[in-house]
Amino acid sequence: MRIALFDQYRIGIVDGASVRDVTDVVDSRWHGTPYVINQLIEHFDELKEPLRTALASAPERSLAEVTLLPPIPRPGQVLAAPANYHAHVAEMTDSQYRPTNQQALRSPSDVGFFVKSSASISGPADAIELPPMPGRAFHHEVELGIVIGKPARGVPAEQVTDHIFGYLILLDLTLRTEGERQEERTMRKSFETFTPIGPFIVTADEVTDPSNLGLRLWVNDELRQQANTRDLIVGIDDLIEQASSVVTLRPGDIYATGTPEGVGPIEAGDVVRAEIDGLGELSLPVVTRKW
Repeated sequence: MRIALFDQYRIGIVDGASVRDVTDVVDSRWHGTPYVINQLIEHFDELKEPLRTALASAPERSLAEVTLLPPIPRPGQVLAAPANYHAHVAEMTDSQYRPTNQQALRSPSDVGFFVKSSASISGPADAIELPPMPGRAFHHEVELGIVIGKPARGVPAEQVTDHIFGYLILLDLTLRTEGERQEERTMRKSFETFTPIGPFIVTADEVTDPSNLGLRLWVNDELRQQANTRDLIVGIDDLIEQASSVVTLRPGDIYATGTPEGVGPIEAGDVVRAEIDGLGELSLPVVTRKW
């Protein structure tokens, strides 16, 4: 299934250019709240049959008529892998934005994961808002996002698949600066709208091989990033095994798997477009934040 959240936190199943409203399969206590999707994910096994039944008579609307929200507006955790493509490690090692006193970039197998604020989440209908910070640069990073479906604590790599609900496109926007000054990674990546996700969640059963998905990102129709998840230094199963050895991952949590080479600056007036094979496309305007 392709699961979207739209309008006033309605749950929709996307089919081509239309969406069917199946919100009523979730307990009404959660209707109209951003947590309605977390409830669907957590109880998905028991809701599969009600979902199929609901789809038969669910009202259908055109995607063009609705406003798509972030498919998971309030994830409990947003974890992310640093430097997980060899070519990206190389470009950042030589980058003007790398502090001169910083050690060589290392992969998640060496340094683990970092955390982004869940308040940085935004969706397909939102602009990327850059804070007014003269002299600073903001970079785009396209990534495959993993959505956790079942609690995962100390899960070995060979069992990780059982705990994955689905996948989505994720952008990891980053504040950068030249020279020695460099804020902590969590802060640099946690401004509001700095983690666009969507346009929907594609459930794991529709993704035949998540380790062989093409990623692409354009800025104003200029192709900036193009790679494949087969080039990940640390694969999906090992990333989740490592994270679950540190914290319990829960339904609706998101893990960003890392970005490939080609990261670069964006500015107000740009349009950032990203796609991943089988997961759809995000196209987002870039504006200057007003507050």
